[in-house]
Amino acid sequence: MNTKEQIRKDAQMTFKNHLKYLSSGRIKEWVDLFTEDGILDFPYAPSDFPKSVKGKKDLYEYMQNFPKHFKVDFEKLHFHLTEEPTLVIAEFSSNGHAISTGNPYNQTYISVVTTDTEGKIIRYVDFWNPLVAMEAINAPMSDFLQG
Repeated sequence: MNTKEQIRKDAQMTFKNHLKYLSSGRIKEWVDLFTEDGILDFPYAPSDFPKSVKGKKDLYEYMQNFPKHFKVDFEKLHFHLTEEPTLVIAEFSSNGHAISTGNPYNQTYISVVTTDTEGKIIRYVDFWNPLVAMEAINAPMSDFLQG
């Protein structure tokens, strides 16, 4: 049986792997961090962008084009301690650019992630500024969903 501290370490490691897999374009491995019916929510998504993506198949379809659009490094990761070990609250930033335009993609994020006791992501709430992404790709966010 996992201790509270081990559950917290597993949840935070999953989050670190999330950043590592995204920045290196390893989308299949990124999807495997989620439970079968895992959810990715975007509370600040623009109207032409999904507010929520659910399930591994849809998560892959949604995120598969990320490495085609952005080259980023994630940095300045800071975890906020929570009472619940399966809850990860993280602040971090990206330093990179849009591949199609060369425009900078320097984003600030706050993420609220709920995992199971094994560290799989049940729900990921992604607080980010869509205007930064739109300016980087010089197009509506719906273009991100296309290859």
